[in-house]
Amino acid sequence: MVRRVCLALGLLLVFGASPAVWAQASDIRIGFVDTERILREGAPAVRAQKRLEKDFAPRDQELQRIAERAKALQTALEKEGLTLSESERNKREQELARLTQQFQRLQREFREDFNIRRNEEMASVLERVNSVIAKIAENEKLDLVFQEAVYRSKRIDITEKVLKALAAADK
Repeated sequence: MVRRVCLALGLLLVFGASPAVWAQASDIRIGFVDTERILREGAPAVRAQKRLEKDFAPRDQELQRIAERAKALQTALEKEGLTLSESERNKREQELARLTQQFQRLQREFREDFNIRRNEEMASVLERVNSVIAKIAENEKLDLVFQEAVYRSKRIDITEKVLKALAAADK
């Protein structure tokens, strides 16, 4: 607490003693971009998400088929387990275990591959978004653009302009 007060007093003394610093600070133009919203609503991000869904849909469907087969086998084993011979029950239990292991392995590979591709796609989208933000900042003569903030005024929020610029670039 004492350190904060001392720091604040020190800053006031340094900056308070120099009216030129305050004059320069009042000329700074700041913008803010809601990156999460752009990654949710921006045209390149939406296209990337659709591409990912399309590319990974067959593997996702295969996982669902294996999960359904395992569930059906589990249900059948529970219903018929007492009436089956021990060798037949062991055979079905082994098949269920094999199917479960296969499902877990494929699911893990799916998640890893999906995450890698999503990261690649998002890196490409962010590169494009940052380029658009830089152009808007230059056109509007902004000195600084934040992408994260605890609080921001709607007056400095340029997110909508970035979304429109991204959509216009796609046409």
